Amino acid sequence: MDYLPIFLDLRGRKGLVVGGGDAAARKAALMLNAGAWVHVVAPALSGAFLELAGGDRLIHLAAPFHEAHLEGMDVVFAASEDAELDRSVHDAARARHVPVNVVDKPAVCSFIMPSIIDRSPVMVAVSSGGEAPVLSRLLRARLETLIPAGYGRLAALAGRFKQAVRSKFGTTEQRRKFWEKAFLSPISEMVFAGREQEAEASLAAMIANEGNGPATGEVYLVGAGPGNPDLLTFRALRLMQQADVVVYDRLVSPPILDMCRRDADRMYVGKERDKHAVPQDEINMVLVRLAREGKRVLRLKGGDPFIFGRGGEEIETLREHGVPFQVVPAVTAAAGVAAYAGIPLTHRDHAQALVLVTGHLKDGTMDLDWDMLCRPAQTIVIYMGLKGLVTLCEQMKLHGMPGDTPAAIVQQGTTPNQKTVTGTLDSLPALAAQAELKPPTLIIVGSVVSLHAKLNWFHPEPAADDHWHTPLDRPAQL
Repeated sequence: MDYLPIFLDLRGRKGLVVGGGDAAARKAALMLNAGAWVHVVAPALSGAFLELAGGDRLIHLAAPFHEAHLEGMDVVFAASEDAELDRSVHDAARARHVPVNVVDKPAVCSFIMPSIIDRSPVMVAVSSGGEAPVLSRLLRARLETLIPAGYGRLAALAGRFKQAVRSKFGTTEQRRKFWEKAFLSPISEMVFAGREQEAEASLAAMIANEGNGPATGEVYLVGAGPGNPDLLTFRALRLMQQADVVVYDRLVSPPILDMCRRDADRMYVGKERDKHAVPQDEINMVLVRLAREGKRVLRLKGGDPFIFGRGGEEIETLREHGVPFQVVPAVTAAAGVAAYAGIPLTHRDHAQALVLVTGHLKDGTMDLDWDMLCRPAQTIVIYMGLKGLVTLCEQMKLHGMPGDTPAAIVQQGTTPNQKTVTGTLDSLPALAAQAELKPPTLIIVGSVVSLHAKLNWFHPEPAADDHWHTPLDRPAQL
């Protein structure tokens, strides 16, 4: 270990920055955020200091550096960008045993600055010992995705109950076990979801019950997006990694399912047209049952759960039965698939409105507001419309939309199996049949489709595994 990693308490203490440029401003901002009184020695300050102005803890000394400026300082940054001046600051600080950092010169520093992840009061610092600062920043970026912003609120909650836990549990080992159980319980997710009053009540009850956590589990209603794992949200990925049970449907691609916690039980409840594996009412009650068993249940749904995903029905049932839940939205198919097909859903020269509809056939017809759909200057996106494509195009033409209106159908958008077929309302049904498209598909109608040829950027190579989007033959493990 080349450096001793420490966290320095600067609240109410003094820090010195020598230099008035942007680098100096960044160091001054860090110390101000840590509660220090910051003295800046420089003839003039750059514009970067304007954002720091107005506070009484920033003191500008418009003068050349002198050793006397070190008097009473607890930490020093040499950031003048003048090598000779920075060296003299370093030597003077070292002579007085004051910690000093010369910006971008780790070899002449008594301490170096790490890359910081601030979840106050939780702090995470990453350092390469000055050898590869870019690598440190990349590692920090990776950690940013894994550490929710709510960890600071969780630490603050623990701080408020610290004395109560100390009073209830007499030994260090008992307290350690209590906090481990608390942090791994649904209480943490309550904080992350902004339900802090509920978290406080649950934590108080856990203390009163000798460390026994909430009896009921929780359901995470998570959108898996259109199929590409890169489009998952940070929050979705974190919940996928901690769930005890995964309840998933047909539209969840195998690469996304593989990102779930490896030892979680899995239950397939996928539904296909005219072939429902599990009725929706039964799915709703499965979620209730699993949560009441104390499990953390991941309800993983293709696309966004609130856009033709029946997520509203599921959480209605959960609410009726008093089961805690949270909803994680996703990149819905309309946005994701259109973007990967190079078709902007709105464009000031083509469309100023966007309409999302479902294309399910019922008794051979579609029950849609055709007059509304066929208005000019808008884009229509039809989910689940492959089987009814002929009916869709015929009805749009019957209700006044010209037959040469551009239209597209996209198979398995955002994935390696993406296939885009473009044409018009007149030609699209025949072109789609010729292409032998398979669901899931998305239909886009409107003049924005004419931009596909110009803006198409995603050219996937077929996946080695052609089961990217097909139902998984995995038996329920529950």
